[in-house]
Amino acid sequence: MKLEKRTRSYNDACGTAHALDLIGERWALLVIRELMLGPKRFSDLKADLPGISANVLTQRLEGLEATGLVRRRRLPPPGVAQVYELTDWGYEAEPIVQALGRWATRSPAHDPRLPLSATSLMLSFRTMQAPERVAGLAATIGFRIGDQHLVARIADGRVHTERGDPDGADLILTGAAEAIAALVYGHVPLEALTAAGALTAEGDTALAATFATLFPLPPKVGSESVAQ
Repeated sequence: MKLEKRTRSYNDACGTAHALDLIGERWALLVIRELMLGPKRFSDLKADLPGISANVLTQRLEGLEATGLVRRRRLPPPGVAQVYELTDWGYEAEPIVQALGRWATRSPAHDPRLPLSATSLMLSFRTMQAPERVAGLAATIGFRIGDQHLVARIADGRVHTERGDPDGADLILTGAAEAIAALVYGHVPLEALTAAGALTAEGDTALAATFATLFPLPPKVGSESVAQ
């Protein structure tokens, strides 16, 4: 695969510098994040990145295609739509996205109340899961977030997330990604969220409390010294 020479470069042989040549443009890494659960149409990417303009999204997709991280293809009938998807090499960026996300949540300036996409929420479960808390558990939680259907499967000591039909899951939560994040990361009880109309829950509602304990956030920078 021959990669197109970039017109903007740090001109530095360091691998980190070249990584920034590849994905350092504003929005580039978030476009990659939004494709981690599979292909998306341009309109879906635009909807899940509400702060990006159509022009900038076009530029980022073209740039990521040129570097070999993203490709586009046309779905067969009856879909007949063009979608963007990560290449195999593009999917290898997931540990980078996870490490950056986990590292950045330690910042005192991180505000978890800001808008959150469904893909970002599902990737956060992959990133923040605590294996010692997940060990021995087996359950399936389904999510309906807008028109997106997703599933988290707890098995083999891991939480696996993917797009999928939530029907038949032990627990199904319906609502905005921010409301589900409030349950998991904000420790807002499910009863309070359902009473406020932010979430609806079907199935084993007691499972929600257990699920919410599986993703502890790391301590904020400086909090360790304060606690001593």
